[in-house]
Amino acid sequence: MISPGLVSITFRQLTPRQIVDLVVQAGLTAIEWGGDLHAPHGDRAAALEIAQMCRDAGLAVPTYGAYYRVGHPEILPFADVLASALALGTPTIRVWAGRLGSKEADAGYWAAVVEDSQRIVDQAADAGIAIAYEFHGNSLTDTAESTRRLLEAVERPTLRSLWQPPKGSTPAENRRDIDALAPWLSHIHLFSWRIEEGQTIRLPLSEYAIQWREYLARIDRQGGDRYALLEFVRNDDPAQFLADAATLRGWLAQR
Repeated sequence: MISPGLVSITFRQLTPRQIVDLVVQAGLTAIEWGGDLHAPHGDRAAALEIAQMCRDAGLAVPTYGAYYRVGHPEILPFADVLASALALGTPTIRVWAGRLGSKEADAGYWAAVVEDSQRIVDQAADAGIAIAYEFHGNSLTDTAESTRRLLEAVERPTLRSLWQPPKGSTPAENRRDIDALAPWLSHIHLFSWRIEEGQTIRLPLSEYAIQWREYLARIDRQGGDRYALLEFVRNDDPAQFLADAATLRGWLAQR
């Protein structure tokens, strides 16, 4: 089953209280809280307050969007990330697989990311929390092939990967990536955009209805429970978010 939610950093200009109220108004069921702003890494008090807001509103916190770069523990202590995740009561922490693209990284860099991944996955697992990689450029998880390579090298049962369409990808490539990541697939980040002259143009979610309905159906056939989390709303506009949320809820209701 796929349930609808929001990535909090979609609205960096809003407070956690405003985001909770907006998500309730939109009829969504979950929020992924960002660790760079709304639920700062290591700020247990902020995380506890947000967790209570979500409980009161009947909202899940399926994942904590941390900005931990695996292989670079000197930048952000994982202990701070884990403390916030525990205070939020989330079952999953999203992290970034390094700071280099998979084709730029040499064998030593890959080994460092694998080793640090094993360390943080084991620490999180001891606390009852899973780890999921961001599926994104400028990281070792910038393609489905490199993501599988990393997941298989780390070899931990509580390690997963999120998925979102890479910039410039085709529907056929996206279908292939979804299938390739199926054994590890966690949550999904949803948005509609196109690339024009190197610029990202945000669109209403409905502009890519055919593609997104196909992707969601493909993911749903894999079984299990996941969240489809809206991100990158056109013009950072709450009104557009409400329209996109209605679109997403409509798609999921037809599953």
